[in-house]
Amino acid sequence: MTTPASAERPGGLYAAVRVVARFWVWFLFKRVDVVHAERVPAAGPVLLCITHPNNFVDSLLVGAVLPRKVHYLATAALFRNPVLARFLTACGAIPVYRRQDDPDRMDRNADTFAACWEALARGRVIGIYPEGTTHAETRVQRIRTGAARIALEYEARRAAAGAPPLTVVPVGLSFEARKSFRARVRVAFGEPVPVAAYAPAYRDDPVRAVGTLTAAIQWGMQAQVLHVERPERAEIVRAVDELYRGELVRELEAERGLAPARVDPFRLGQSIADAVAHFEERDPARVARLWADIQRYRALLAAWQVRDEAVRQLGRPTPGGALRRSGEASLGLPLFAYGAAVNALPYLLPRLLARRLADKETDYATTRLLASVIAFPLFWGLETWVVGTLLGWAWGLAFLVSLPLSGLVAYRYLGGVGRLRRQLRFGLLALRRRPAAGRLLAMRQAIVAELERAKDDYLAATRGSTF
Repeated sequence: MTTPASAERPGGLYAAVRVVARFWVWFLFKRVDVVHAERVPAAGPVLLCITHPNNFVDSLLVGAVLPRKVHYLATAALFRNPVLARFLTACGAIPVYRRQDDPDRMDRNADTFAACWEALARGRVIGIYPEGTTHAETRVQRIRTGAARIALEYEARRAAAGAPPLTVVPVGLSFEARKSFRARVRVAFGEPVPVAAYAPAYRDDPVRAVGTLTAAIQWGMQAQVLHVERPERAEIVRAVDELYRGELVRELEAERGLAPARVDPFRLGQSIADAVAHFEERDPARVARLWADIQRYRALLAAWQVRDEAVRQLGRPTPGGALRRSGEASLGLPLFAYGAAVNALPYLLPRLLARRLADKETDYATTRLLASVIAFPLFWGLETWVVGTLLGWAWGLAFLVSLPLSGLVAYRYLGGVGRLRRQLRFGLLALRRRPAAGRLLAMRQAIVAELERAKDDYLAATRGSTF
């Protein structure tokens, strides 16, 4: 093994890629919540064990929020293209050979492990996805043993080589809406897993030690995301979250004085999942009744072509809210028209390509991102060239600066118009078919009331639990 070194300095290419990544993270996501990034030490070897819900976007996010260079383990299939292979190698990626990609080359993974040990001995940061593949489920898949094997073998070798101790950090990525533009995302770094504690057991029984450490890493990853143990439970957890999160947020604002931006939606989601699991074990009939009521309410929403958001707003009207929103819409219309006109093609084309080309939900964001990386600079460059040629390059530069900001304003305006349209649709339903609108509102209020009772019962039965 190699003599340990100080913290690695990112090369010029990696630094440039990171700058580009940060721009796209800012542009694509409304907010990125980074939790406990200080748990990744500023120097020394680190093994990041990352959940994998969104393909290439996952690496983009982790690399963008950490100041240190991350050497990702990437499937060897990506290295078949010579140009892409040179780029990945220059960025520090390490190929790993998966059975489903290249079963005849699994023996090459010995080189992968050797490369990982060498990088860690030099004080590098390695990023690994122990689940092995992307997935859209609201739980961490059973992880593979590769991360534990790398960590324990490094620990067994490091003392003799004089290498620094290893820090294993579980990382959880949570997307508020995986396919949505300008959604919220959370990057959470968990408590480091103490690898040295497993070293004596590894000397006596390597297989058992690897299994035990793998379980510890799994628990660490699960603690950083919304984890629903049983897949069939995920739908009711999602439905309760959609219906009830707003009520919980308002309660937290009133009781604890928290601003909406400080409320962690992913922590709320996990609390809801824990409560559902609690009642499924102790009172499954109650969960079944609640689920039946939610399904009936959803069926009526679909039948009348309205959304829950509009029903919720009718139950909690804001004095002067409609008038204020109408005024804002009128004032913002010219800016919206400008932003929509100059950004429509680069926005819509990647969206269309992602819908047509992405075979899996987990590939949608990556496809759209890669298409956007090409479409936005291409169309913005062409439009800027036209404006500069016709009006002069001072106007062209001003136009270029306006493009991303006007695009974000137009997108936000369009979302507001959509919400207003849905409220107007439900308002018309309330005028034309008052009994139907009243029934929807009464059903929603009854469901929320039952959820309030369930929350109180859950908190009383599990003292110390919180929402």
